[in-house]
This record gives sequence, C-alpha cells and structure tokens, in this order.
Amino acid sequence: MDAMMPVGGTVVLLRDRQAGGFETLLIRRPDHGSFAGGWVFPGGVVDDADAALALDGSDEQEIAALAAMRECEEEVGIRPADLVTLSCWVPPAEAPKRVRTWFFLAPAPSGELTLAVDEVVEARWLTPSKALQLHAADNLRLFPPTWVTLQAFVQATSAADALAAASVPELYATHIIAGGVLVWGGDAEHPEGGEGHHRLATAALPWNYQRD
Repeated sequence: MDAMMPVGGTVVLLRDRQAGGFETLLIRRPDHGSFAGGWVFPGGVVDDADAALALDGSDEQEIAALAAMRECEEEVGIRPADLVTLSCWVPPAEAPKRVRTWFFLAPAPSGELTLAVDEVVEARWLTPSKALQLHAADNLRLFPPTWVTLQAFVQATSAADALAAASVPELYATHIIAGGVLVWGGDAEHPEGGEGHHRLATAALPWNYQRD
C-alpha cells in the first residue's frame, strides 16, 4: 500500500428492526466538499489524536478504527464499540482526493442522533435493499464503496448475521476501465490480473455488480 496516501475510517452501524431484518445508518453530506450531496456511512480521515491513542502507533487498521469511532461520535453523536474490520478501499488514480479507507461494522449503540450541522445534512436508517432501491430510482446518491457494501448485506437476515459474515477483510483497489466500469482484484481487466469478473458498471442506473 502507498504509505504516503492519507488514511480514513468508516463505520457501518447495524441495528435490528422490529419487523425483521436490519438497517444501517446513512448520512447525507452537504452539497460541497468530499462526497458532495452523497449518502455515506459516518467516518473521516485519521488525525494525530487517533494515532496517539492507538496501542500500536504503526497499526494502520487500529488507527483507522479509532478514527471511525471518533468521527461517528462527532458527526451523529453516538460512539460505537466492538468494531469488526470489513474491507479496505483504495481509490482509483483518477480520484481528485485519494484516501485509503478502512470500513468497519459495529452494532449501533443506543441513544438519539445529534447531527453535526456543518458535516451532515440529514440521516436515515435504511435496510440495504431499500437504500439500493432508492439509488436505482435516482432518489439516493451513493458512491461505489457504499453501494458495494450495501449489496453485500442484502441477503443478511439480522445485524448479528451481517457481523458474522465479516471474516477476512477484503482489499478493493479500484481501477476504472472504459464505460464507467470499476474493477477490483480477480477481474481479468484489473492491473493485478484475474480470470473472472469483479466489477461494477456505473454508466447508467441501476448499477450492475458482477462477481464470478
């Protein structure tokens, strides 16, 4: 990994629904800055305080988890614990701002949300299926890492089921090919090579994810 690239942490909060299934918290960013107007999971870039709190100051994953917890508390007023590492996302070379971001899962702590007015326009608890449906209808703007993460949990039946599904963290080193298609490791057109497909077609709605 590029040691010079900034690092961030994002937390996917999970809570069960009384009607069955589970939902996750998505927040909408302001119409300026990073992910302008997009719906994302709470999170942000590592700062010096995160590194200072880490038991191992050289452990990027631990530092990113601390950043994810801190940013979540700052952005929505609740601080998660017991984070489970899900994935690491490396932006494509074309990205205007490149931050290597670790995604974590965590049970949603109790408490009311308190939104940071300068960072969060609104927040919604949605099932993965509902969020993807709204995106397909052009009623919810998602970015590829959020979309793929939601897609991975469509079949999960509970928050515990989703947490149990996370085992070995997966690396998504994003590469863009023609037609607005993003490819990751294992895809035949990824620079790292592969024999199958691991890609997301984003040129038109609904997006199409293919992995085989």
